Amino acid sequence: MKTKYRIIGTLALLLACSAMIVLSTPTAQAADDVIRWKMQTHWPASSSSYAGSAQVLVKKLKDRTNGRLQIELFPAAALVPSKELFNAAKRGMIEFVGTSSAYPRDQVPLMDVASGLPMNFKNPWECAYFHKELGFDKMIEVAFDKHGLYYWPDKVYPTELSLKKPVRSFDDFKGLKLRSSGILQVYLTSIGAAGMPLPGSEIYAALTSGVVDGAHWGAVQGSNSMGFYEVNKYHLRPALNVAATDIWLINQKAMHKLPKDIQKIIADTLDEHFWLRTKEYEELEEAALAKVQKEKGVELIILPEAEVQKMRDAAAGLWEDVAKRSPDNAKAVQMLKDFQKKDYSKEIQQMKDAHY
Repeated sequence: MKTKYRIIGTLALLLACSAMIVLSTPTAQAADDVIRWKMQTHWPASSSSYAGSAQVLVKKLKDRTNGRLQIELFPAAALVPSKELFNAAKRGMIEFVGTSSAYPRDQVPLMDVASGLPMNFKNPWECAYFHKELGFDKMIEVAFDKHGLYYWPDKVYPTELSLKKPVRSFDDFKGLKLRSSGILQVYLTSIGAAGMPLPGSEIYAALTSGVVDGAHWGAVQGSNSMGFYEVNKYHLRPALNVAATDIWLINQKAMHKLPKDIQKIIADTLDEHFWLRTKEYEELEEAALAKVQKEKGVELIILPEAEVQKMRDAAAGLWEDVAKRSPDNAKAVQMLKDFQKKDYSKEIQQMKDAHY
């Protein structure tokens, strides 16, 4: 009988020891190793890019790090006003932000070019080539590095106006009240409209109340996701610009605290994300246009070439003003002028083939 109890006691001791070993293993400690970050974007939760970019990235980074990096996502203005996202990331208040390249123009003058000089490119692939193959992104990375921030573009896409009133000529811009931001706000004001900076969360109310006559929030997809076509029945082309309007900024100190493999996963995922989202946005754009034309009675207005040339001519002076803001701006504006003088169609097709 005593032998039986001794065996039972020994087994109990072994089980207890085993439990202690299990609890001390890396698997059991995984919960303690989880790194938790915050991310806020300038997109309201209703915006197509909040789901298509922010939520997708958060999930991918959690999956690809096996749950070691978990990011709590917040929509526009949940933690700080959208225009303060640059400062919040720089100070480390928020490790990872998605913001508009139009917002940090004062801190990083090169954003005047990055957010899209008016009438700059004909399509997203020209813009992608300029950023990725001609060295523009490298210039931007250096500019943000001075502020202790890492930079990635989310995608490149056109910015187009959604309007309550039709614009069929260059002169029709005069007197319009248009929600805008950054360098486009300056441009629209310069051609006779009244450009007003409003955060995304306030645009719909401004449209319905008559505070503004139109707005831009990306192109058709963005406008539709924000409910603009409930009020606006006109969509204008060509694009005001094509740009990396949405950008990601990561606090460098926060990044450096991560394990090296997680740092690489973040960088690789954001690099991949740019190409996927640029292509996806282009493919979804025409489908979105057909949908709002059929279901919401939206009229697509395409300005005649003579009127478009007037828009280009009006933009030229603004390009020169931007170039004077800094040596980087002068270099970037000259790069853009040189780009427009050369046919890069073959090189652009090679770039697309390499990524798709």
